[in-house]
Amino acid sequence: MIGGIDEAGRGPVIGPMVIAIVVGESDDMIKIGVRDSKRLSPGAREAVYEKILRVAACVNYVVIEPAEIDAYVSRGMLNALELKYTAQLINLCPAEYYYVDSPDVNPKRYESGLVFATGKRVIALHKGEAVPQVAAASIVAKVVRDRLIQLLKKEVGDFGSGYPSDPRTLQRLREGRVPSECIRWQWKTVGKLFK
Repeated sequence: MIGGIDEAGRGPVIGPMVIAIVVGESDDMIKIGVRDSKRLSPGAREAVYEKILRVAACVNYVVIEPAEIDAYVSRGMLNALELKYTAQLINLCPAEYYYVDSPDVNPKRYESGLVFATGKRVIALHKGEAVPQVAAASIVAKVVRDRLIQLLKKEVGDFGSGYPSDPRTLQRLREGRVPSECIRWQWKTVGKLFK
């Protein structure tokens, strides 16, 4: 059994980051149409997500709220935050080894941290979505995050993508239409808006 881990929502200024793990057989993942979540429409992601839940040996995820992200970003430790929760997910889902899409520019450094934290066989790499289990984890993370963002938009209205490059997102932030607990205050873009 192989485990795969990926995240969704590392870069937005609004909303949580979600890290997911999927453990299962590669052939099963390929048969159900798993591929990088960015290459699937939202509807296709939802459909494949449901299939992942049926065929995987283990699926789990963690939702990391903006306040915790800010606490780590303020100390320049966003990768450490991801490592902490990735290690927890590895310990929840048994597998022979784990592929992780590395947030660190140096995948070997991130890999070493995970091996140290878990004692498990971990391979960290860039473009990890080429591994079916990592692609499946990217789908799970993206679907969960998208559902949370949709709930928020129902409450406060459409704020665009939530990314700092989106003019609608910046406008809604300026107007104070996004609850403060949903904003990543440590992002430079947000700091510039409120100077």
